[in-house]
Amino acid sequence: MYLNCHSYYSLRFGTFSETDLLDLAEANAMEVVALTDINNTSACLNFVRHAKKRNIKPVIGIDFRTGAQQHFVGLAKNNQGFKALNAFLSQHSEHKLQLPDVAPSLANVFIIYPFENVLQLNKKTFADHEFIGVSITDLRKLRFSTLKQQQHKIVLLQPVTVRDKKDFNAHRLLRAIDNNTLLSKLEKTEECNPLDTMWSLDELNIAVAEFPFILKNTKALLDQCEVEFGFDDKRDSQNQKLYTDSFENDCILLEQLCRDGLPKRYANPSPKVHARLKTELDTIKSMQFVSFFLINHDIVSYAKSQGYFHVGRGSGANSIVAYIIGITDVDPIELDLYFERFINPFRASPPDFDIDFSWKDRDDVTAYIFRRFKHTALLATYNTFKYKAVVRELGKVFGLPKEDIDKLSKNSYTASSLDDISKLVLKYGKLIEGFPNHLSVHSAGILILEHPVHCYSATDLPPKGFPTVQFDMNIAEDVGVFKFDILGQRGLAKIKEALEIIAENRPELPPIDITNVAAFKKDPKINNLLKSGGAIGAYYVESPAMRGLMQQLQTQDYLGLVAASSIIRPGVSGSGMKDEFIKRHRMPEKRKEAHPVLYNIMPETYGVMVYQEDVLKVANQFADLTLGEADVLRRGMSGKYRSLKEFEAVEEKFIANCRKKGYADDLIFEVWNQIKSFAGYAFAKGHSASYAVESYQSLYLKCYFPLEFMTAVLNNGGGFYSAEHYFHEARQQGATICLPCVNTSDHPNRLIDTSIYLGLGYLKNLEAYTIKRLLTERQLHGPFKSLDDFIDRILISIEQLTILIRSNAFRFTNIPKVELLWKAIFKLNAKGKDTIQSKLFKTEHKQFTLPKLDNNWIENAYDEMELIGFPLCNYFDLVSEAMQDDVLASQMHLFVNKTILIYGNLVTTRFNKTSQGKLMRLSTFVDKNGDYFDAVHFTNVVHQFPINGLGIYACYGKISDRFGFYSMSVVWSKKLAILQDPRNS
Repeated sequence: MYLNCHSYYSLRFGTFSETDLLDLAEANAMEVVALTDINNTSACLNFVRHAKKRNIKPVIGIDFRTGAQQHFVGLAKNNQGFKALNAFLSQHSEHKLQLPDVAPSLANVFIIYPFENVLQLNKKTFADHEFIGVSITDLRKLRFSTLKQQQHKIVLLQPVTVRDKKDFNAHRLLRAIDNNTLLSKLEKTEECNPLDTMWSLDELNIAVAEFPFILKNTKALLDQCEVEFGFDDKRDSQNQKLYTDSFENDCILLEQLCRDGLPKRYANPSPKVHARLKTELDTIKSMQFVSFFLINHDIVSYAKSQGYFHVGRGSGANSIVAYIIGITDVDPIELDLYFERFINPFRASPPDFDIDFSWKDRDDVTAYIFRRFKHTALLATYNTFKYKAVVRELGKVFGLPKEDIDKLSKNSYTASSLDDISKLVLKYGKLIEGFPNHLSVHSAGILILEHPVHCYSATDLPPKGFPTVQFDMNIAEDVGVFKFDILGQRGLAKIKEALEIIAENRPELPPIDITNVAAFKKDPKINNLLKSGGAIGAYYVESPAMRGLMQQLQTQDYLGLVAASSIIRPGVSGSGMKDEFIKRHRMPEKRKEAHPVLYNIMPETYGVMVYQEDVLKVANQFADLTLGEADVLRRGMSGKYRSLKEFEAVEEKFIANCRKKGYADDLIFEVWNQIKSFAGYAFAKGHSASYAVESYQSLYLKCYFPLEFMTAVLNNGGGFYSAEHYFHEARQQGATICLPCVNTSDHPNRLIDTSIYLGLGYLKNLEAYTIKRLLTERQLHGPFKSLDDFIDRILISIEQLTILIRSNAFRFTNIPKVELLWKAIFKLNAKGKDTIQSKLFKTEHKQFTLPKLDNNWIENAYDEMELIGFPLCNYFDLVSEAMQDDVLASQMHLFVNKTILIYGNLVTTRFNKTSQGKLMRLSTFVDKNGDYFDAVHFTNVVHQFPINGLGIYACYGKISDRFGFYSMSVVWSKKLAILQDPRNS
């Protein structure tokens, strides 16, 4: 009987979920309910899915509104009607068009106009699909309206927005947040009616007793609505089914691509390669995943044609077909990767490749996908109300002072000190927490569908500029819509730009084949960067934790790097197997402690489960499960099983098979608990291997072209560390770091020989237009000869010119910058007013005689800190306190289990939690020689000796040795004072 129900996907309006709506319908014995969210279809598919499970007939539609003003409600008669509604809403939302007061005729759609709107529009005639909707509060007006003569057109349009007074209060707060107004000033027209609740059938019958035809008409309308989607066991893939014109031709094309690609990957393919290829092709064809491979191949082929780099990663690296046709670059035979980790008969959903492109290239690849494939959209994600944020919003709505809002959001209050308003803020903050706030775009997901996107959802057009559906990944997969993951990352951009800088800076060198990873893996100089912790800047392996682990492992080959990528994950680490792996790797005698059965299954990892594939190996070889059953086990451990019963059946079989083989229960459950402790966290081996390929490409560049590589790292947003630290690393590699120069610098950093000139883009508050004018003028008419020449040629304000002078960008004049500043003030109108029109004749500049003006290095350092964020001088030179005798990082190995003092420049710091959940701090420093050391503030000192921003710290603590990696457990630490700016003293 309800044609106009809202969930909280009626954003900042509704007050409960679509499943809560079904609970409400059940409680009121409703056999059919219509979900019509405001300008939104996010919840429709999930609503249909859950309604069927409860034997409630779902009807879906859209409540079309401008703000809170309702125009009309559209209900879908069938799937075609749902598509028509989605298309109509999408046209308006994508093009920012105003919704009409009168709906157009939409095929297979019922339109219901609110009673008040019909009166205002003075609408007299109604098409077959149009109806008049009256709410319970409208009934008293209907008695006196001529519209009651339209008996066959009147239906019940009783909105359901709230359940009770608490919901209504929450609704009003949401409306105030949406309107950015105080609750006391919220207009009544922005609110729903407090009576917009679900009435029982008995209450409805009593309410409409005077007009019995209303419920009859409403039921007749609902009876005509029937929307069908397949879910769960009835779910079919909705992705594009064919790449060519038929399945047969798809199969022929995939086989041809494999024949063409095989010699490129395997010069002399072994019988094992041929057998694996045949097995995979047979499985791909039998499970009808052929188009999936061809579509991914098409995307990658386009990228290659444009000179874009890519990484095909994830479990897709387990496929030899993907390797041969160029989607991935990991050889599954070399690494013994199981195809069943990627595709197996137990997997109902299609596999998925995660394909990374440079952050600069990804948008073009996305645009190509939208051009190439007909039914395409981006996947959405929901940004929800976070508790702290919603408390802040509610504090504003209630008009609380900022100090009170800060206390509430930071949880720095006592319950007894709270007034009634503050208590309401916290109460409703808890209620609204988790509600969807607005729709956003999924970080990677693209949908390529068999049918038009509007069959499933309306679309929006967010800033990315591509149509985006209104549901997320979970709902998408429920109905058989599976995403393609197209990601952007900076590591690939660093590699590409480094190659471009090398070609420019070292033109005498032949072109570099960056795809020659096989040679990189065997290069001892490159591998030495791994085991010595010299991987700063290299994608995926530069973090302090990863560099420390590789020093502990003495990682010096590809397989070692692949293993390190996985054992650093929480699952392996948390189960204690990380330390066990390191011991067995470094001390061969420890390998005897492994159970012989497990060691035999996993000799490469010394009997320790390191990868997700190890779960498959152990389940298959230890417990005699099929590889398909083993993957059900793996997915179940990570919470991804579709059927709990299916998972439990495999678990029972695992234990029964082990007992049948004669294993003791102690061993069975020891192995089972190992699987349980890490299966949900460990990486797929192919995923680690994919990243390791990119890491080796970065390491090659870092090893042989460190300055070009570090320049590219800086120009692409850095990585784990700050820009200041990457400049330090470049300096350690032999670079001279130069301040910006108006005659030499570009917007990004520029390498000339061994000098890195800071980009003009580093200068804070230097406007983009100023940089553009400067670079354009210099390109067209050559370098600037003097400050006067610059002023003649560039339209610039005194404020912008001051930034350039203070950053020493005019040092080519050999005039002290203090003197240049005075000259600039004399020569420019201080207000920066000037004409844009070019001057016909060069202005004659007056020359002023100034007293000798100079500045010292400390003033320069402070200018640099202000303008670029850090000084180019050695930070240790700025320390104003006397420093005691200390130890260098390179000497830590001489002081194991002793307490020593080291002075360090802070590189990075982060909090972590112990296994007991207590807070600790992990920090990385560089000493006076520029060498790294790590320090840990354990829970007993973490609050006593805080780290307060970048600077030089005295670190006093005990040195520990973990497999040859030395670090400090801090006893006390202190930030040292630095010299004052003499201009402020």
